[in-house]
Amino acid sequence: MVNVLAPVAGEIVSMDQVSDPVFAQGFVGPGLAVKPVAEPRITAVAAIGGTVTKLHPHAYVVTGEDGRGVLVHLGIDTVELHGEGFELHVEEGAVVEAGQDIVTWNPVAVAEGGKDTICPVVALDGKPESITDQASGAVSAGDALFAWQ
Repeated sequence: MVNVLAPVAGEIVSMDQVSDPVFAQGFVGPGLAVKPVAEPRITAVAAIGGTVTKLHPHAYVVTGEDGRGVLVHLGIDTVELHGEGFELHVEEGAVVEAGQDIVTWNPVAVAEGGKDTICPVVALDGKPESITDQASGAVSAGDALFAWQ
């Protein structure tokens, strides 16, 4: 079992409520999303411990020792920002601990730019039934989000 942490503080939203159908329909895997707090500077943390196998300013994947990867996507269509307003704290290939700082960003500016700030947290290629102990309501960065059986 892998305990997946909330990457940012905010309100939990079910994945089927995410505006992007790739996430809402579970094409890349199941999970939950977090609508981040509306603050001008927040830091997203590693949802699990492992190796940063993909790192973009707007999204990252950490793969655990068991080979399971968790994708954190900071907003929807934020790839169109070309990294502007995102500050990386690690490099691709880095070994990180769960809860370690990965990216600092500004969801207020992202929202002002017309982008959805919701943050999908995806158990890549997982099965929907493998996601248990789902949190609800408000979370802080580093709080338990769900368990991946």
